[in-house]
Amino acid sequence: MSGARALVLASGSPRRREILGQLGISFEVVPSEVVEPARGDETPAHYAQRLARLKARDVATHVPGGSLVLGADTVVVVDDDVLGKPADAADARAMIARLAGRAHDVITGVSVIAADGVDETIHETTRVWFRALDAQAQARYADSGEGADKAGGYAIQGLGAGLVTRIEGSYSNVVGLPAAQVVELLARVGSVRWP
Repeated sequence: MSGARALVLASGSPRRREILGQLGISFEVVPSEVVEPARGDETPAHYAQRLARLKARDVATHVPGGSLVLGADTVVVVDDDVLGKPADAADARAMIARLAGRAHDVITGVSVIAADGVDETIHETTRVWFRALDAQAQARYADSGEGADKAGGYAIQGLGAGLVTRIEGSYSNVVGLPAAQVVELLARVGSVRWP
């Protein structure tokens, strides 16, 4: 892509790398180590956006000035509570039990930052419905370990597909990065011409 700026993904997530790769977007990976709890006065969408921006800013201080840095953060929200990554196996089982038989939201904040003043952040929300699960099915899925490093304790692109009865919105958002919205965002800041 002539005139395209270098893109740096501020995430070590293999799922985010895969989504950008499937889109044919060239990028480098420089993971951010930023971890910050939600504040009591912010919505889950604001939290996801704030953390995405913090990650992008963190990495932007370590890369060449002409690069665009893309940061992202995904949260699962049920009953206005943000579910992050499970702390342990018991936490994973509790998350799956809480999500079983009902709907929840998956919110991903995406931020693009560059030294020349580019600073734009968006979020995307996808509604996800889980089928009803008995206690044994909940424990079997949680104990599979698949969701150990994922918000809400599940992975829709793996065994977790068997938990989901339907979604409303972006599937790739549930995986970890809303593909169409990222393409639009990068095109808007002058980095990507797609396809």
